[in-house]
Amino acid sequence: MLQRPPTRDDYLALRFLLRSRFLWKGLSAVRAVAQWRNDRAWMPADPPNPLQTFFDGRREGRGITKWRHYFDIYQRHFGRLRGREVHVLEIGVYAGGSLEMWRDYFGPRAHVYGVDIQPACKRFESESVRISIGDQADRDFWKQFKRATPALDVVIDDGGHAPQEQIVAFEELLPFLRSGGIYLVEDIHGICNGFAMYVQGFAQALNAEAGMTQNPDDNERSVLCRTTALQSAVASVHLYPFVAVVERTATPVVELVSARHGTQWEPF
Repeated sequence: MLQRPPTRDDYLALRFLLRSRFLWKGLSAVRAVAQWRNDRAWMPADPPNPLQTFFDGRREGRGITKWRHYFDIYQRHFGRLRGREVHVLEIGVYAGGSLEMWRDYFGPRAHVYGVDIQPACKRFESESVRISIGDQADRDFWKQFKRATPALDVVIDDGGHAPQEQIVAFEELLPFLRSGGIYLVEDIHGICNGFAMYVQGFAQALNAEAGMTQNPDDNERSVLCRTTALQSAVASVHLYPFVAVVERTATPVVELVSARHGTQWEPF
């Protein structure tokens, strides 16, 4: 049977159908976006970051300089210590504003300490904040500081920013942290930065295998790995743009355990 050639009306009808289909799809997408926005409106908003709020509210008074992405890092690692009796050290006092920020953030039970090489920073000392004057690259200074200061829960290194200064302070103060303590170093700039390379090597040491033994007597067929002194004391190392964070273990770790569960295993 011969079919007639398509007419102009046929083309118009086909174009209408195609447009209707795409129009319907477009409307469906619009409805989906509207529904998503409506659902979002009923979701609870993320609580404000108290450090960000404090910083944004600082329009006068003692100065504070911070990269904005630092505030989420602070909250992620320091949040669990808020409201507790903690000992917090900031290396690098400068204008004194960040000491007020930490005092506000950690709460009235916190003991705050500041270290700076400039003697003029001593004027920021108060009943709740103690200031020590010294060079963070001087190991003798840190020995004196540790004799006069309780063990710390938090160290924030915002001092000289030179790699050798950061390394000396890190080596002197990391063992001085309490169990579960947090050591944060700011302003690590440059791909080949000396402290960045140092802390990466430090992190690699967490992968050491001091000695493995199998325990075939238990149901889990465990493999036990004795920890090194570093693995026993250091829980984690975190790297962010311009920032490194090292967290101490809550309790000393004697061994790392690999266990098996289940009954079906592939022959290979």
